[in-house]
Amino acid sequence: MNNPHKDNKHYSGFVNIIGNPNVGKSTLMNALVGERLSIVTAKAQTTRHRIMGIVNGEKYQIVYSDTPGILKPGYKLQESMMGFVRGAMTDADIILYVTDTFEKGTKNREYIDKLNQMEVPVLLAINKIDLTDQVRLEELYSQWKELLPRAEIFPISATEKFNLDSLFNRIVELLPESPAWYGKDIFTDKNLRFFASEIIREKILLNYSKEIPYCTEVVIDSFKEEENIYNIDAIIYVTRDSQKGILIGKAGASLKKVGTQARIDMETFFEKKVFLQIFVKVNPDWREDNKKLKQFGYIQD
Repeated sequence: MNNPHKDNKHYSGFVNIIGNPNVGKSTLMNALVGERLSIVTAKAQTTRHRIMGIVNGEKYQIVYSDTPGILKPGYKLQESMMGFVRGAMTDADIILYVTDTFEKGTKNREYIDKLNQMEVPVLLAINKIDLTDQVRLEELYSQWKELLPRAEIFPISATEKFNLDSLFNRIVELLPESPAWYGKDIFTDKNLRFFASEIIREKILLNYSKEIPYCTEVVIDSFKEEENIYNIDAIIYVTRDSQKGILIGKAGASLKKVGTQARIDMETFFEKKVFLQIFVKVNPDWREDNKKLKQFGYIQD
């Protein structure tokens, strides 16, 4: 992937990724950045925060933002999540709107209307084309061209990394002239504590069903780096005692499984040994509590 600009100027900008749940936004950002920054599961609301992934070249810097899937908020946590999406639509140099081969363009139509009113370039990625045929893809292309006439459309497969070079090169072409916003050795705005908590939350999403993943929040209570190991204490907050019991499981087996899976992934991500302890606490109102939501990073100052 080369810099298409032929001059000696520097180009830098914010490429904000938005779209409905489960269309592959996080998978796409991870593929574009070349790092596994956003957790990926088949469940809606996997991404709760706005997560930046930074790609650096000699003459350019791309600051990608992965955002929560668009939804109708049912409680304050979801209102905060949609605040990240609204923020991403106001500070973007380029909008990357992601859909897939299963989605109908009528879903959350108000966001399509907003995209049509924006002055910044809009790139539309039709993801998961490996799961459809040419006839269906042509139909989708025509539908989206009608819905978003200004957008440039890129049929892609994030999992198969198909046509990502074309998308990447177009992004670089559209970057505004600007110095780098971040140091050239930085690849994300999040710290190791954040990734530790997200890895645990991913394992909860993968191992539990129904309301459990949506009623939990993971907080890193202690993160100590020693010469050969990270010692990490994590707290999983739930909203009811019954959820605490389900999370822990019989003789602690369920929680032990989550902890083992999370520790293995952390050791791969951090490239260092990890000693992980996980505790479960009940806080009935954390999803509606502004103080807690601020503590957990969902409400900014």
